[in-house]
Amino acid sequence: MSQSVHRTDVVIVGAGPVGLFAVFECGMLKMRCHVVDALDMVGGQCTALYPEKPIYDIPAHPAIEAAALIDRLAEQAAPFAPTYHLGQQVETLTRTDEGRWLVETNKGVRIDAQAVIIAAGCGAFGPNRPPLDGLESFEGTSVFYMVRRRQDFAGKRVVIAGGGDSAVDWALSLAEVADKVSLVHRRAKFRAAPESVARLDALAREGKIEMVVPYQLAGLEGSDGQLTAVRVATLDGVEKAVPADAMLAFFGLSMNLGPIADWGLNLERSHIAVSLPGCATSAPGIFAIGDIATYPGKLKLILCGFSEAAQAAHAIHPMVHPGEALHFEYSTSKGVPGA
Repeated sequence: MSQSVHRTDVVIVGAGPVGLFAVFECGMLKMRCHVVDALDMVGGQCTALYPEKPIYDIPAHPAIEAAALIDRLAEQAAPFAPTYHLGQQVETLTRTDEGRWLVETNKGVRIDAQAVIIAAGCGAFGPNRPPLDGLESFEGTSVFYMVRRRQDFAGKRVVIAGGGDSAVDWALSLAEVADKVSLVHRRAKFRAAPESVARLDALAREGKIEMVVPYQLAGLEGSDGQLTAVRVATLDGVEKAVPADAMLAFFGLSMNLGPIADWGLNLERSHIAVSLPGCATSAPGIFAIGDIATYPGKLKLILCGFSEAAQAAHAIHPMVHPGEALHFEYSTSKGVPGA
């Protein structure tokens, strides 16, 4: 290998919350990591799409904003001095004569590693846009697919469209700062956490959130990029206009695995199939964790991704330290090496 090739124990593809925790878990087992991410910052969707969104299912945190969670995870990983390669995408994985993996990015970075952990979330992602005439002229000024700063919507009339966790969570959050929040959904049942739906119902009864159900988006009113109203319609075609200064559309993300699809791994509906325990893929030395991994009974929860990170790290340990017995201890007795 030339001197231009980095040599490490593990390459982690993806610097979202699960990828960051994988750095910690590998570090606790004395394995060095390089981390590659297409974004120019760590945090994945938590940083890029909803840094101020509260997350309610992280143990010991009744609520924590996404950006704060990423800050804590990066701080937790820091004692193990990971090397980050941000703003670039892994293009190829090549098996070396030594049985290791050569990882190459679109910016020419080459990393030789014993193992690879893919924690790429949804892969390359983008919002699913509603099919509305003239939508593009409002995007970025009064139509949005994410919330970067909650305060940007203070005092505004906000229409939120969608029926999942993002729509419900932001309706609850923005009700505290917006002049008015209207939630549009095609049916009265929401695909969100039961506790969140209960809070939504309570705020609706108090008149703090307007429930626009069962309706779906029908059109936009306004000019020069500024909304004045969102037109909605029932399934029977009866329309009405909901006054609005801004609209948030939460219809999920479209996934694109990008180069990952060409790495010869077993794929199931744009996810990487893994086996448990360990989260090993069909290629020896390559593991997948977090949202991109699938197996029977899979739950797409951050805390499950954390567990998968630990499993992958323990499965990799004998590859990096062959013949070395691993006497696993709780971190309370072991401490954090280097901290």
